[in-house]
Amino acid sequence: MRILGLDVGDKKIGVSLSDPTLAIAQGLKLYRRASLKEDLKEFKRIVTEHEVDEIVIGLPRDLSGKIGTRAQSVMDLADKIRESINIPVNLWDERFSTNEAHRIFDMADVRHKKRKPYLDIMASQIILQGYLDARSTR
Repeated sequence: MRILGLDVGDKKIGVSLSDPTLAIAQGLKLYRRASLKEDLKEFKRIVTEHEVDEIVIGLPRDLSGKIGTRAQSVMDLADKIRESINIPVNLWDERFSTNEAHRIFDMADVRHKKRKPYLDIMASQIILQGYLDARSTR
């Protein structure tokens, strides 16, 4: 069993994947969005290729915890993925995942210019790792 993690943006989606034991999230790739049809096709390909049983998508709530426009568009995409791929799709609070990714890059002394291509992948990895950690404590 594996779980796929997604950090959804307007133009790019960071993609991460759990190990088979569901203990560690690993960055997989940065996907540049094309169209809904192409996006769903890519997710299906990844799910099939890596034998994914569940998807976790970061939900970008407002700082107050409310659902804004961006969060609503992520929820709509989650619904489309559920219909298209027919595996469980869960939403996970990702309010601080990008900040956390920046903090990790700061600690590693990676310059802003060099980290840019990896930020979304790192954010998806942080989202998925948080989900995996929460699952393991149940």
